[in-house]
Amino acid sequence: MNQNRRVRSAIFSYLCYGGGFSSRSFSCSAVHALNVCIITGSTRTNGPPRPILSDRVTSYIQSSVSNRSSQHTVSVIRARENLPLLERPHFTYPKSQVPEELSSIFETLSNADAYITITPEYNHSPCPGLMNLMNHFGASTFGFKPSGIVSYSAGQWGGTRAAHSLRPFLSELGCLPVSAMVHIPKVSEVLSENGDLLEVGSEEEWSGYVDRMISQLEWWGNAAKEHKNLHDPFLKSPAFKSSPTERNAPN
Repeated sequence: MNQNRRVRSAIFSYLCYGGGFSSRSFSCSAVHALNVCIITGSTRTNGPPRPILSDRVTSYIQSSVSNRSSQHTVSVIRARENLPLLERPHFTYPKSQVPEELSSIFETLSNADAYITITPEYNHSPCPGLMNLMNHFGASTFGFKPSGIVSYSAGQWGGTRAAHSLRPFLSELGCLPVSAMVHIPKVSEVLSENGDLLEVGSEEEWSGYVDRMISQLEWWGNAAKEHKNLHDPFLKSPAFKSSPTERNAPN
């Protein structure tokens, strides 16, 4: 039994420390740099509210991730700058015929180790631009990676209903959302147009709130990335190649 315990401890240390065994068994304090992709879903160009709130929220979250000591690489995909309504998803094209814009987004998404989705709340739901963008790509693009959810609103609820509605969507894509979410109410009173906090002295409180989500994302992102180096998750859970019926139960 003691031998089995030592083996489990060694494996855990290997995963946590990128291949180096440590005497600090069951401690996983090392956080390595990740490729974090922020996907902001709003496609609105005019208000009310004016000015549009999505850019300031995106800037704030982007700076919060970029300023981490782990020096993550951060990319931002904005739904309003890229794709029209879904007509043909990426995975239906022959590789030589994929449109350039679609191919560029696919590369960014594929190279990411973790995602942060940003959505306003429209009629108790996530914004359609976010889901339209992500639905252009198959679940294998996002699979076996974590995601974080940021929601916001001009009013007092911070988009919480949209955020909770987004959880099963992200889970189905395979980028399981971490438990901590960020909800920003009354955005125009919290953030400037540049994404800076408006209230003097609120930095520590907001930083602690947002850091909880980012810390969970880092933990799962590092764990998933390290384990992929040991075991290809698609060996036992391959991407669908021809039809959604591939997921059907046997007749």
